[in-house]
Amino acid sequence: MKITVITGSPRKNGNSFAMTKAFIDEAERLGHTVKRFDAAFMKIGGCHACQTCYKTGKACSFDDDFNIIAPHILEADAIVFTMPTYWYSIPAQIKGVIDRMFSFVVGGKKIDGKKCGLIVCCEEDDISVMDGIRMPIERSASLMKWEIFGEVLQSGVLEEGDINKTDGCKRAEELAHKL
Repeated sequence: MKITVITGSPRKNGNSFAMTKAFIDEAERLGHTVKRFDAAFMKIGGCHACQTCYKTGKACSFDDDFNIIAPHILEADAIVFTMPTYWYSIPAQIKGVIDRMFSFVVGGKKIDGKKCGLIVCCEEDDISVMDGIRMPIERSASLMKWEIFGEVLQSGVLEEGDINKTDGCKRAEELAHKL
């Protein structure tokens, strides 16, 4: 399978990156091809709702790094979003990518039939803290007719390395086996 992984953390040594690495390493070991995009280190603005998607030949008329990611989402068999929880919701660093997926709908692109996975962590011990990420991703996947193949939701991690005190990386590896 071709897998596109999109991360939303600005911490290169953070907990969600550790889980992302565990997932990617295992997916590649299983023979999948993985392309990773770290949205926090790219220039991606929000959607302008101009509905001129694909009029210029690119996903978005406002040419930024989303236009680098968009073809990989279209070509992928599976998309995996990974991120920490920021204020009970999706971090801004990845939200622009998610909002701009609107371009596939407006542009009439065939995007159905893909698989979608989610890897999320949060500081608090209450797993429902991640509902502000899980629910919009699940609804977006439903709209685009993507199948959620699995989620790794890890609570109780904040400081870099906290993930090593949990089974979060192991569960991220196991997610690769669900493809």
